[in-house]
Amino acid sequence: MSPTPPARRRRLGLPRRVFSQVLLMQVAIAAGVAVLATGLFLAPLGDQLDDQAMRRALAIAQTTAQQPQIARDLRTTPATAHGPVQREAERVRKATGAEYVVVLDRRGVRWSHTDPRRIGEPVSTDPGEALAGHEVMEIDDGTLGRSARGKVPLRDADGEVVGAVSVGIAYDSVRARLIHAIPGLFAYAGGALAVGALAAWLISRRVQRQTRDLAFSDIAALLAEREAMLHGIREGVVALDRSGRIRLLNDEAQRLLGIGGEAVGRSPAEALGAGRTADVLAGRVTGTDLLTVCGQRVLIANRMPTDDGGAVATLRDRTELEQLGRELDSTRGLIDALRAQDHEHANRMHTLLGLLELEMYDDAVEYVGEVVGDHRATAEQITERIPDPLLAALLVGKTTVAAERGVALWVSDRTRLPDRLVDPQGLVTIVGNLVDNALDAAAGTTHARVEVELRAEGRTATLKVRDTGPGVPPEHREAVFTEGWSTKEAPAHRRRGIGLSLVRRLAERQGGSATVGAAYGGGAEFTVVLPEALAPADLEPALTAPVDPAVEKEAR
Repeated sequence: MSPTPPARRRRLGLPRRVFSQVLLMQVAIAAGVAVLATGLFLAPLGDQLDDQAMRRALAIAQTTAQQPQIARDLRTTPATAHGPVQREAERVRKATGAEYVVVLDRRGVRWSHTDPRRIGEPVSTDPGEALAGHEVMEIDDGTLGRSARGKVPLRDADGEVVGAVSVGIAYDSVRARLIHAIPGLFAYAGGALAVGALAAWLISRRVQRQTRDLAFSDIAALLAEREAMLHGIREGVVALDRSGRIRLLNDEAQRLLGIGGEAVGRSPAEALGAGRTADVLAGRVTGTDLLTVCGQRVLIANRMPTDDGGAVATLRDRTELEQLGRELDSTRGLIDALRAQDHEHANRMHTLLGLLELEMYDDAVEYVGEVVGDHRATAEQITERIPDPLLAALLVGKTTVAAERGVALWVSDRTRLPDRLVDPQGLVTIVGNLVDNALDAAAGTTHARVEVELRAEGRTATLKVRDTGPGVPPEHREAVFTEGWSTKEAPAHRRRGIGLSLVRRLAERQGGSATVGAAYGGGAEFTVVLPEALAPADLEPALTAPVDPAVEKEAR
């Protein structure tokens, strides 16, 4: 049996919880301030009481010396215990509460004293300064002990100094006042300390609620984990404060949005410019898994409000998934076209086989010629009007797919597009998206038809795609170009609402526009104007600017 591990001894020191540490520190600060304030108050209090006692003694001496009768009696009567000077001095002493009132002549001999036996004796302290006509305040020891003294000269009617008056205040009374003030001062200090402790407790409780009663080490660990998580995850995280300004961006968010740390403290519109992405981050567009396009990236955004009035938005990059989805759609379209051609080819082969078995050789030859002629005529009609091989091949393939879906795809007789395209792949993307949308809208309608018109005027190319579908209501004609907006159910592998948004983005990138209106006879008519789609007539097609593969791959 293993021995029982020894109990861990708790080490003395600060408590672990933030609440306890803040409370302890604030109480210590309040106590320190109370002690310091009390000391600072007590330090000058003794000097203030001494000064008050000396000034009181001086005031009594001045009042006594102002009586002219004392100066006359000092000249005309002897210094006796029952003389007029002694009687007046005792009267003043009793009236003012002074410890003594001593009147002395110019020789320093007392004419009054609280002890009548000392009358006629010289004073115990030097009266020279007072006899010289100066007033004196001091704390000194005399025959009656330590006292606060005030000495003033005694003058006759002519102003001549004939003696001096010395008044003393018992120093024990000054000390008693000081000691008497200390309990009250401590009471005030204790009250202030109690108020400070209560305030510290209230503040600490608020800190406890805000920190969820965590220890400082726990908070430090959480911050470290947060930094590692934010900068390690492959999702963009954008935190906004209650004013709607960005207060945090992790590395992935900076990469996806194409902004840096300088965006912190700015609103999404200031950092990204006006657009759907800024509206999603600011909360002006609500919902879950919101689709938005930022630069060359397709993003999925979710926004969650926080308790402090701010919000946290997460961003996921779906660019590659959208690219794969579009490539899958292209592959499916090609498969559908091949399936349609295979089906049509099988029917024609069966027809041809039947003609041969019936030995109708002339009819078989005529039938083969008609089939080959129809395909050749369709391809030749498109390539005569659109010499660019990429665009012509796209429309030939879309014609086969349209026929399989029961939709007639026509290239308008007004179509004329010279072989001077600056960005043929970009135009292929625009035409492909618009034709696919038109086929989806027209499929299943009576006399389903899609018409494509491409014209050139100078260097400007104008594309129009009309369909016989239900059309786009006027109130939705701007919304259809918004990222994520679609009336069709999204397939499992990707989201809808990207194609028309990319069409407008590609058009605007070339300085053009993309709009939608009503087609003649019903349906929708999409119009894309590209002002710089064609190179100048004096340049060879080989010198035209190549398209950015990344942009084209993203768009598809």
